[in-house]
Amino acid sequence: MRLRRFPKAVGVPEMNPIRHCSWILCLFIAVSAAAHEGGHGPADMHESRIWTTKAGTLTFQGVFEAARDGKVFVRSTEGKVISLDFETLSSNDRKWVDAKMARIREINANRVPLRLVSRSEQALPDDSPAHVLRAAFAPFEKALGLRWDDRYFYVESDGMPDHPMMIGITAWQQQVPIPQNYKGTNAWRIPLYPVPARKPMSAKDNFFRGAIALAINGIPIFNPIKNDGVTDTNLAGELDKFGGHCGRADDYHYHLPPTHLQDKAGKGRPIAYALDGYPIFGFDETDGTPARDLDKFNGHKDAEGKYHYHSTKDYPYLNGGFFGEVTERDGQVDPQPHADPVRPALPPLRGATITGFERTQNDKTMVVKYDLNGDKRGVRYTFREDGSIHFSYDEGTEGVRTETYRRDGRNRGDQPKRKDQQKKDARKKGGPQGKNEPRKKGDRNPPAKNGGPQGDARNEEPNPEPNDSVQIDAPRSGKFLLKSPAFASGSKMPLEFTGDGAGVSPPLSWEEAPAKTASFALVMDHITRDGERKVYWVLWDIPASSRSLPKNSSEIGTTGATWKPGEDYVPPRSAGPGEKTYKITLYALSEKPAPQARGGKVTRDELLAAIRGKVLDSAEMKVLYERPE
Repeated sequence: MRLRRFPKAVGVPEMNPIRHCSWILCLFIAVSAAAHEGGHGPADMHESRIWTTKAGTLTFQGVFEAARDGKVFVRSTEGKVISLDFETLSSNDRKWVDAKMARIREINANRVPLRLVSRSEQALPDDSPAHVLRAAFAPFEKALGLRWDDRYFYVESDGMPDHPMMIGITAWQQQVPIPQNYKGTNAWRIPLYPVPARKPMSAKDNFFRGAIALAINGIPIFNPIKNDGVTDTNLAGELDKFGGHCGRADDYHYHLPPTHLQDKAGKGRPIAYALDGYPIFGFDETDGTPARDLDKFNGHKDAEGKYHYHSTKDYPYLNGGFFGEVTERDGQVDPQPHADPVRPALPPLRGATITGFERTQNDKTMVVKYDLNGDKRGVRYTFREDGSIHFSYDEGTEGVRTETYRRDGRNRGDQPKRKDQQKKDARKKGGPQGKNEPRKKGDRNPPAKNGGPQGDARNEEPNPEPNDSVQIDAPRSGKFLLKSPAFASGSKMPLEFTGDGAGVSPPLSWEEAPAKTASFALVMDHITRDGERKVYWVLWDIPASSRSLPKNSSEIGTTGATWKPGEDYVPPRSAGPGEKTYKITLYALSEKPAPQARGGKVTRDELLAAIRGKVLDSAEMKVLYERPE
């Protein structure tokens, strides 16, 4: 009989990782006693059953996986995990789930200590998937919790590597590394038996949220491309020397393959596992020769026909998608663990460079040091016995402020500076100039989910310019003018040119271009309330003779990449309350640019890098749009 560890979500208290011990006999009792109205025996826990919604609109067969936060997770006969709202299930199904959770809680509340049996001591064939995975994570086993069942290998961690973090980052979101609770039902899971996908999915067009792989030290690895769908986090200066940074939940994660782990992993050993179950190796094959003949996902099969991924120094860096079967939901692999934020997510701090990271021997206090335009600053935070985290913000010449945060939300001390104050501070330090946008009634900073810029969909509002990978000083004489026959600068965009209308690009015209103009280039973008730049329109190689673009233009110039893969013009349709500001900038160039595309179409950053030093003049329009209720 196969015994499993029940998920905490259905009532079983968290146990020590199976690498230490497993309540084998206790679990036997729980499995044998748990039942529902049908009164089935032990196998019932993992046997397939028919699930039906109370409206009768959906009926399918599947195996119960877990229940938490008002959701029931069921694995279909095709192997995909389906998330269902508990309240939408039929009465019988709800009773079944309620009875199961209640019975398991009752049994485990009355359990007695029994002899501990170490599953890790059980003999495993050397070629068994569980043995192979356990051996891969073994170099970091003391810091991890490792366990497995019939289908998955589970990795528990606190998300904190043993190396220094954040040093070298020049595009900083003001987040710092805080331990996360990737344990119990929130542990990482890797399929023991990966299955080639019928329709493999590329990370170029998908998975801009959440992790796509897990390093052997228990640190998640996100898509190297951030959630705008185009920006390479490595090229943008957002990563430290180990290829990582912190997300909006103060969760540390990598965006590059952790090749620094190769020494501890051993030559020819994997340094990570993709979430489809296939291993990720370093730059070389197991025999030490450089990896070659890689497919579009950065992988290939070995002499035995076993598929695996490799690391590369250029994009896609690691698995460029999934050769294996995964479930994609809301832009990420599902299910996967979530990070829990303690502080509000903060906007980018332009001009900051992280210079140091320190922590005490017991990891009770950590310090992130940074330089802001020559001013030495730092964030010191201490983990207290009551579970709170005390922050001390040394803001150099501006003094020190403190704040204490708790995961239950009962915070005290100086409140973090809001965006209007941060704008003022930025001006003092030579940061971005601009009008302070008033916060509208009901606006708030949304909580981070799953951390990182890949974290979640966010409400948006005008913000200071983010610290992008490419900034150029574009002359603006005021004589070179950009207009539209459909709307004036500063006015509302007509519905026709938005995502709530026809979604076509607007007509534009310009006048008084410099006499020596050889070409024009155009960028339309928007800064979200969280300081992220989203690019809606990139157009270059516009002939010098052109003085306008017609509505729904497709014949003039060359289109570049937008935040939405496959769309040359993304019509404004930003979520969240209040008006959003979209900026259209036209550049008059002294010569035709020759941007170098990393892959696919030219991005905004690649275009601006190509026109740096070639801008004769520039013109700008701002347009507003608020989604109808």
